[in-house]
Amino acid sequence: MLLKTFGWSFAVTAIGLVAAVFYGGWEGFGVVAILAVLEISLSFDNAVVNAGILKKMNAFWQKIFLTVGVLIAVFGMRLVFPVVIVAITAKLNPYDAVHLALTDKDQYQQLVTDAHPAIAAFGGMFLLMIFLDFIFEDRDIQWLRWIERPLAKLGKVDMLSVCIALIVLLITSFTFATHAHQHGGAHVDKAQTVLISGIAGLITYMIVGGLSGYFEDRLEEEEEREHEEEEEAARSGKQKSAVLLAGQAAFFMFLYLEVLDASFSFDGVIGAFAITNDIVMMALGLGIGAMYVRSLTVYLVRQGTLDDYVYLEHGAHYAIGALAVILMVTIQHEINEVITGLVGVVLIALSFWSSVRRNRALEAAGEDSDEKAEVPSGV
Repeated sequence: MLLKTFGWSFAVTAIGLVAAVFYGGWEGFGVVAILAVLEISLSFDNAVVNAGILKKMNAFWQKIFLTVGVLIAVFGMRLVFPVVIVAITAKLNPYDAVHLALTDKDQYQQLVTDAHPAIAAFGGMFLLMIFLDFIFEDRDIQWLRWIERPLAKLGKVDMLSVCIALIVLLITSFTFATHAHQHGGAHVDKAQTVLISGIAGLITYMIVGGLSGYFEDRLEEEEEREHEEEEEAARSGKQKSAVLLAGQAAFFMFLYLEVLDASFSFDGVIGAFAITNDIVMMALGLGIGAMYVRSLTVYLVRQGTLDDYVYLEHGAHYAIGALAVILMVTIQHEINEVITGLVGVVLIALSFWSSVRRNRALEAAGEDSDEKAEVPSGV
């Protein structure tokens, strides 16, 4: 089971590390290995959240996630994305951006650094919306009840998460503008960039998340209807439309997963520049890490880990909220990648431990009830 799930990740690791040795010697080997560990540590919460979505998809779409999704994640986000960002912000054509990345690494790194406010605002708003929609939803299982219970009541107010996200964006852009003005106004235009990029992140979340949620609801309704119908009706044309609907639902959930992965990868791509500004090593290291995150996602789904450890999803969403705040803060202030990674790991570890304690308490309660049932009446 382990080899079947992580086999491709092991293979990509071997190929990537060998390529690193050929490209940059043993120093390149070390850099790529560090980048892979960085990506995995920063994205463990991504795997947990992905698993919560992926478990609703059938085996075919899980395979698509591991094949086409990996190509998008590794080549799209870890290799093409930094080049596209430079091309857009520096107003270069893609060829010149790639040439710059390979020939003038310092200039390339500077251009990516200049684009960071836009990247952080887009990713920060997208992740913040995921966290807010989770925390405002009324759930049967609650981890931190003293926080989640009152917030679930507040969540009954329509569009509350959107209003809070916009307020956070306005405060962030206003703070950024004030800071820029104090430094002579050289970067005043970046405040507008932050605002526009943040709104773009919000719109992207609402479109992709809204469509995936819509088709998921339609799929559930159709499945309920099919359960109520007789066998003859199940063999009619309605069966075909249900399959088509499942495809639509899965497609938009897959699209949602890819945008989610893109938002999670922002901190990994930006953090990688603290280690190297070589785009080839960056793609190799982050690509290896991305493979493990995807394999871990499928492993969590197939093992039913989220069903066994019910607070894991909560911990991952709190980590998302923390990452969203960190991304917004990094627009103006530098935060060490170790801190970013540790916040997510600590929150997930705490939620895992809480899940273990809950399971032990339920087992103990079950054993006590069984013992009482065995005691004869009147004793």
